[in-house]
Amino acid sequence: QVQLMESGGGSVQPGGSLRLSCSTSTSIFNRNHMAWYRQAPGKERELVAGSTPGDSTTYADSVKGRFTISRDTAKNTVYLQMNSLKPEDTAVYYCNAIRYNDYLGKAPFGLWDWGQGTQVTVSS
Repeated sequence: QVQLMESGGGSVQPGGSLRLSCSTSTSIFNRNHMAWYRQAPGKERELVAGSTPGDSTTYADSVKGRFTISRDTAKNTVYLQMNSLKPEDTAVYYCNAIRYNDYLGKAPFGLWDWGQGTQVTVSS
């Protein structure tokens, strides 16, 4: 059973930055496409950013130029650097592996069981 542990969330003012981390207990991470997702209250989960083992990336239009996904294969960890945060970025953020077709389509589907996520709140 793959376990995903997200961390790094918090409360920031608009324009602030946060870096989220997601670690997993398995080296399978190194061979999978990985993605960050978010779900705001009353809204469906959406893909925020994705990364391939070859370090290609994809982003939701709403975060392009502000968020950066990266991965550290030695630590089985994927990161999401979030800059210029806006109130509409407020959500619970999750990471997961993602099928390649879903990565291409920026679909909000994960491959493994979801972790608990980490709350990001952007408010003045």
